[in-house]
Amino acid sequence: MSIKINAFCRKDRIATDQTTILYLRFTIHRKSRYVSTGIRIPVAQWNFESQSPQPSAQHLLYQIYEQMEPYQKQIRRMEALDMAITLETLLGKEKKPISCTIADYWEHIIEQTEREGRLSSASRYKVILSQLKQAHLSHLRFEELTLDHLHQFEQILRKLGNKPNSIVTKMSVFKAIYNRALSNRVFICSENPFVRYNIGKFREIPQKRAVHKEDILRLMEAPMPQTLSLYTELSRDLFLFSYFSAGINFKDIAMLRYSDIRDGRIYYCRKKTGKKMNCRLIPQTQAIIDKYAQPDRTNDDYIFPILDCYMHKTPQQIGNRLHKVLAHINRELKQWGIRLGLDTKLTTYVARHTYATVLKRSGVNIAIISESLGHSELSTTQIYLDSFENTQIDEAMRNLM
Repeated sequence: MSIKINAFCRKDRIATDQTTILYLRFTIHRKSRYVSTGIRIPVAQWNFESQSPQPSAQHLLYQIYEQMEPYQKQIRRMEALDMAITLETLLGKEKKPISCTIADYWEHIIEQTEREGRLSSASRYKVILSQLKQAHLSHLRFEELTLDHLHQFEQILRKLGNKPNSIVTKMSVFKAIYNRALSNRVFICSENPFVRYNIGKFREIPQKRAVHKEDILRLMEAPMPQTLSLYTELSRDLFLFSYFSAGINFKDIAMLRYSDIRDGRIYYCRKKTGKKMNCRLIPQTQAIIDKYAQPDRTNDDYIFPILDCYMHKTPQQIGNRLHKVLAHINRELKQWGIRLGLDTKLTTYVARHTYATVLKRSGVNIAIISESLGHSELSTTQIYLDSFENTQIDEAMRNLM
């Protein structure tokens, strides 16, 4: 049975200017999917009962045919190849939202992100959507978005107390979701407002987020203080483990299991990017692993006492636990920095930055550092390192005379 394709307009999606979006409805075995054409037409030109253009708007038939034709070609090709024709094989597994307002599509992205277990990203999207609503932009359609709207959102973020780098991040997320909606054919773009909007104008050089190699040695040799916290020793061990394991971040450390150690190396998949990583197991990291090893451990057990495979099973449970423990770890690392008299506030991320910076200061090529950190772009690694170049530049300039 072939898929039927019909034009369709929704009565409940009529805008205040008395226009509506034209959709294509794909039907097979009584199941339907809707795909926005991005074409907005006056309500008066459409017969909602027969789902066809009014006699006075027959010119729409050509536009409808133009939208259907690529799908019909694809169907004919699939039939020639004897491929199964379903809604999924023709349109893909991701169901396209039938609303193209910013809020509806944004909520669609949030739901998908939560299903994928990326709860921190979903939480970030929710915050930005809330701020878009405060800026009175969420009800707009993507094709209605203008440069003035972006400046309007920028001003709202400022009033809400967002720092420059936070504004950069949120505007970048907004741009990414706009482009994603565009690529998913949720709307047709006549002019992309982000082309003329300079997101990078807000970016500030980050404060120093790395310490020196000598500070790492001091941290290793510092006596263990008497505290009431269960995380004092663990925080130092995790910091050092990250530093000596190519800057592995906190979440990836917490998710490590004994089965991830093979042939003297640690193998893992970065939760943030999905990139497969590995690094050499050295005596310093092996000693930390041995410290927390239980005699009855199995290959499926987590290496560090952060997650429990019997208690933390769902993405939500894992996310909540990691968020709670990270707060304790960073609080204790801050105290370690104070004890050592460091100007830089210690966090788990400082270990990652320090690893990259020590390699850079040792003359290691930035491309190698980038690969070891799991970055997909050299520019990302450069952001890590930019704030540590000034002293080297100053020293180099002594040679000018």
